[in-house]
Order: sequence, then C-alpha cells, then structure tokens
Amino acid sequence: MKGRDVLVKALENEGVKFIFGYPGGASMEIHQGLALTKKIRMVLPRHEQGGAFAAGGYARATGDIGVCLATSGPGATNLITGIIDAKMDSIPLVAITGQVPSTVLGSDAFQETDIIGATFPLVKHSYMIQSVAEIPKIINEAFHIARTGRPGPVLVDIPKDIQQQEGIADFDVSFDCPSYRPNLKPSLLQCKKAAHAIQTAKRPLIYAGGGIVSSRASAELRSFVKKSGIPVTTTVMGLGAFPSTDPLSLRMLGMHGAVYANIAINNADLVIAMGVRFDDRVTGKLAEFCKDAQFIHIDIDPAEINKNILVDIPIQGDVKEALKILHGYVQPKKDIKPWIKQIQGWKKEFPLEFESKKNEIVPQSVVSDINKLAAKDAIFSVGVGQHQMWSAQFLDFDRPNNWLCSSGLGAMGYGLPAAMGAQVAFPKKQVINIEGDGSFLMNIQELQTLKIENIPVKNIILNNAHLGMVAQWEDRFYKSLRGHTFIGDANFAEVAHAFGIKSESISDPKNVIPALKRMLKHNGPYVLDVKYPYNDKSYGHVMPMIPGNHTYLDTCLDASTSLRDYWKKKGLLEE
Repeated sequence: MKGRDVLVKALENEGVKFIFGYPGGASMEIHQGLALTKKIRMVLPRHEQGGAFAAGGYARATGDIGVCLATSGPGATNLITGIIDAKMDSIPLVAITGQVPSTVLGSDAFQETDIIGATFPLVKHSYMIQSVAEIPKIINEAFHIARTGRPGPVLVDIPKDIQQQEGIADFDVSFDCPSYRPNLKPSLLQCKKAAHAIQTAKRPLIYAGGGIVSSRASAELRSFVKKSGIPVTTTVMGLGAFPSTDPLSLRMLGMHGAVYANIAINNADLVIAMGVRFDDRVTGKLAEFCKDAQFIHIDIDPAEINKNILVDIPIQGDVKEALKILHGYVQPKKDIKPWIKQIQGWKKEFPLEFESKKNEIVPQSVVSDINKLAAKDAIFSVGVGQHQMWSAQFLDFDRPNNWLCSSGLGAMGYGLPAAMGAQVAFPKKQVINIEGDGSFLMNIQELQTLKIENIPVKNIILNNAHLGMVAQWEDRFYKSLRGHTFIGDANFAEVAHAFGIKSESISDPKNVIPALKRMLKHNGPYVLDVKYPYNDKSYGHVMPMIPGNHTYLDTCLDASTSLRDYWKKKGLLEE
C-alpha cells in the first residue's frame, strides 16, 4: 500500500467520517487516497482557515474529533488560527499537513515551512511521519492524545515522498505512551473536603465552564444541582452545560454577562468552579474578584489550578467523575432559601432586556425572535463581536453542544465555517449562524462551500456597516474617535445571490419575523441580511458591560450609569 492509502485506512480505523481539507502540491496524494474511500466524506472549504474552523465546529457540535487537512507552506500556516482556537477552547482536533519531500527538507524548497516548529506552543503534541510503517501508530496516538485529558489539537505532518512510497503497515496498534498519563480520577479526600465546605456554606454558587461540556458531564451537573439546590452561572463556553431556562440558572457571567450573575458570584461565600480557567473576561480585577469567598476548583488540567486564583480546595481530575462522587456526599441544602431569595431579587431588579424601536431594527430583538422560532435542538454558531454577546445573552440553551463560539481566542470569521462543520455532522438539524458584518466578511467565501456541498446552514447577518464592538469601545473609552471602524454598507443578500444561495435583505422591523420564518422554512442554505443603523446609544451597545480590569461594581448598566452609582443613590453602598 502507498503511504497515502495507509493514512486513509488509519483514519477510517479511528472512525473518521468527515475531513475538511484543501488540496495542494504536498497533499495531492492524500486527496487521491481520499477520493477512493467510501467511508470518509471530504468537504472542500474555500480557505484552509475555513476548514480548520469547520473541523472545530464539527468537534464542538458532536464532542468527537474534528479533522482538517492542508498542503505545506501557506496551506499549513492558514490552519494556525483554527489550531490555536482549538487549543484555547480545549477542542479535540487533528490537523494533517502535507510536507515537501523528506529529501529536500531544510533546503527552503518551494512551499516548505516548518509547521511543527510554528505550531509547537499551540498543540498538545505534533508528529513528523518518517516511514509508511509508523503511520497507523502515529494516527492512533494523535487521536488518543487529542481526545483524552484536557482535549486539544494535535498536528501530523507527512512528507510527500512518504505519501507516495509503497510499504507494509500493521494496523493492529494500541496506545502505549508511558509519558502521557493524564489523571482522570479525582482525590476522594479532596472531594470529601469539598462536600463539607458545600454543606457549611450559606451562599454557595456553581461557576461552570466548557469543561462540563467537553467531559460530557452536563447530566451529572444537573443531577447535582437538583439534589443540592445550588444555583449555577456559566462562562460563555459553558452555555448549555446547565439549562438557561432553569430557575436556578443565572445564565452567563463576566464582562457582558447578566448583572445578577456577577453580583451573585461576588457575594457568594463559596464558589464551586467546574471546568473553568478564571479568565480575565470573568474575573475582571483579580484582587477584587470574590474577595470573601472560598474556592473549590475542579479541573482536569493541573496547570489551571492556582494559575489565576489561589483556591482553597483543589480537585484535579475529570469533572464528570468528581460530580458523581460529590453527588454521593452532598445533601440537600435546607438553609439555602434566603440566598435563593436574594438572587431572585437581583434577577428582578437587573433583567437582561432591550428597548424595541418602531422605525428601526434592534439587533437584540432579532436574536430574541430567532430564539422563539428556532427548533428546540437547533445549533447556533456565532462569529466574534457585538452579535456574539447578544446571542449569548438572549438565546436559550437547554442542552450542551448546541453553542459554537470562539471563546478564548475570539476569532472573527468563525461563525460560518463552524456552522458548516456542525451541519455536515447533523444534516437534518437546524444550524443557524448569527454573524456580524465584519466577522462574516472574513470567511464569506465559504458560502460557495454551502452551495456546492449542499449544506443548508441558515445565516443571519446583523449588519450595521461597522465593526460594532470596536466602535462601542471607542464610544466609551476614546471619546467616539473613529479609528477605522466603518466597513461599508454591503448588501450581503446580493453577494449570497451571486453564490447561488437564497437570500434577502431587510431593514424594517415589521419584516423581521416573516423573514425569519421564510429562512427557516427554506430547505437549503440561506442568507438573511438584517440592516440596522449603528449608534452610540446604550441600545446600540452590548449592555451590561464591565470595563477591562474593573470590578462588578463598575458594570455599565446603560449609557451613563454604573452599578456603583446606582447602589450609592439607593443608599446600598458606602465607600
């Protein structure tokens, strides 16, 4: 067998069903091999970055490993943004790159790039294949490492001559790497300490992140909350880990999270952190974050524990297993009612809401409308910008893996290709991509992929002719001095039409719901261009907002009022 065929067979043995790849000189042999298999569907993106994001979207939606493929040189380097996105959000990804023949490595051959060196800090591990015989073992290891422990990306680089060589390979392989032994079993002693702290706490709060989703621990979290009665807030990565419609849900916290969630966590006496990084968009000013609380931190990655916050009870291991143990020790908290009542009061006082307008479309309203009209199991994808945060605020997620978002990296252009990957995995589900105009333009070429591959993703473009989030920061911190944030009033319906995709453009609020219904009813891909004016009023900004390196008391409630000011006027805060 040729090396390329051994590679394809090894991928089949790992259960790979889809690959998102763009061919080139150093990967043509692999594509020839893929053309002969009936077990793997090759999806051709229009840019390697789109392929990497699509593989990431596939992985987020399924919980399985996403696979992308590129040629050497610029093809490989175009994968890098998708690779680091997977690294930062703990997404299992295997990136395969063709390489120049091994005989010319190091000679600056055409399209030669040291992709292993370039991605060294961005991957869990990387491989340079040097013989046909080692392909099955390397592929097996790559997939095992990508999916186990803290999931993440693995790179496999294969020179063209190895792809072409005939050789004999043994496919009867098993993982055997003594240096890679992630600990999955939480300490029973630490779990007992945590259970005791939970039982004695008066104001406990669960802070749940993407680790709940990646460890498939959503059911265990729900069971634990049902038994204990402890309320839950989530990170943007953790949306869907716990039902946002549950009475004990505080939805998302952090910079653009619910005001009541940020108030609650900063008034808790015990924070139970599960699968989170304590990133700056949540904590704000670290020295002031939850000053009076004890911390329990459960995480599979020991490097995350005590990295940003010194915790009182660290539990290293699989959060799914930790929750199972805690469930056995924790009893229903009969003394939690005053705390719940207090939280309910904050919910009523600081609801997530928006102001509708008669003569112009309000973007938050569009998100709220699609939330009501979409199927209960619809998968939502977003790019990065204001639309991303409005979607996080006003979409309801009652199950995991239905929210695709570049969280840690914050990569614009993510939404469309990620939705593409999810739709390939679930062709019969509604997959809806909510994008901003700036983010959409970064990978708009993937509309061609939707058309040619018949991928029925529905796209809603919130189009205000600006880089809205950047403009928002200019309004708030730079006296509205515009530093190149106007990007033009593009007609995305016409662009989509040029690609052969059904589309329409709307600007009248009366047309929003009828247009959304037409979009959802259509059998194929769709682009709905929603035009609305950018303005510097509070309803044109993502509210609430905590400025960077500030505390929850500095939350901007509207255009002119902070939470600190509001509470001072009410006599509830003295400083």
